[in-house]
Amino acid sequence: MDPNLEQAAKGIFDRAKSIILTPNDEWPKIEAETKTQQEILMGYVLPLAAIGPVASLIGSQVFGYGALGFTYRPPLVASVVTAIVSFAIAIGMVFLLAFIADWLAPKFSGQSNKLNAFKLIAYGGTASWAAGVFSIIPMLGLFGILGLYSLYLYYTGAAPLMKVPQEKSVGYVAVVIVCALLASILIAPITAAITGAVGYGAMSGMHVGSNDAGGGTLTLPGGGSIDTNKIEQMSKQAENSVNGKSPPVDAAKMQALMPASIGTYQRTAIETVGAAVGGSQAEGTYTSGDNNFKLRITDMSALGALAGMAGALGVTQSKEDANGYERTGTVDGHMQTESWNKTDSHGKFSVVVGNRFMVEAEGKTASIDELKAAVASIDPADLADLAG
Repeated sequence: MDPNLEQAAKGIFDRAKSIILTPNDEWPKIEAETKTQQEILMGYVLPLAAIGPVASLIGSQVFGYGALGFTYRPPLVASVVTAIVSFAIAIGMVFLLAFIADWLAPKFSGQSNKLNAFKLIAYGGTASWAAGVFSIIPMLGLFGILGLYSLYLYYTGAAPLMKVPQEKSVGYVAVVIVCALLASILIAPITAAITGAVGYGAMSGMHVGSNDAGGGTLTLPGGGSIDTNKIEQMSKQAENSVNGKSPPVDAAKMQALMPASIGTYQRTAIETVGAAVGGSQAEGTYTSGDNNFKLRITDMSALGALAGMAGALGVTQSKEDANGYERTGTVDGHMQTESWNKTDSHGKFSVVVGNRFMVEAEGKTASIDELKAAVASIDPADLADLAG
């Protein structure tokens, strides 16, 4: 790789990592920088804004869209056009939101500063653009909602960049986002006419509120809410994991939690995999007659913070037809997914525990209840003890 390109890529990665993991420390550094709008656009916005459209293009052609055994791959030309239009709109929205952020700042006791407003939107959008990588596998597209972490980045950047008082930051961000939603609605017919797709994005139906203490609440479609303190805790968890302060649990210790039998099922095989960074996993195979399933315990390390954030946000999704169903939701603040195919009696059930571990059972069983019982056989308290 060209040394200049390698250095530029490293610079983008380092800035993205810092703004996501330690926004309160990074925003003052960004405020002090003298880069122009053009430099920020070319050196940061364009590469990151391309992640989602490119991932969607690849995912649509390699994996296609569908559920419950049915898959559809759109024509290549249509996918390319959609990617180009999505990319162009993303760039246009940066300039529009920067204009709105600058215009609104004085109305919330802040200061007008066009360059800082552009910085706020450009760097604050990092999480949203990075989450676009999930589009490369359509079935993971739901996790793109983790891009809503950008709302927290805007919130933390409002004071250092636009000088909006802390107690007014939530209201300021709320109005900026409402204006963005209105703009999205206005341009949606144009986008639909070009791409043949209709939709206003994952942020439709979102509400942002504030409380007397100056904190904030984000209420999302389908229910569920999260305050800014909760998001900050998740960010700190991810930071600790990346910096080695919270290393993955030894896979052998997770293996020890696997029961020898679950109901009529006997454990017939077990395996583990782990690394010093990135996570670890223990997996057991259970068999009863012609039925069998795999029970997995995964320490997701830094990704656990993101999964936990999705659970706290109240993410929900549901699909159902004559052959079965797929559901994702939150129970007691924890993300939970389940799917069942009636045709082959195959299903999957998983729960995120402690914003860190995923316990999942998948296979051919008499009913989804047997998979739920398998997941329930792993005591959350035991996992908490392993995490320390």
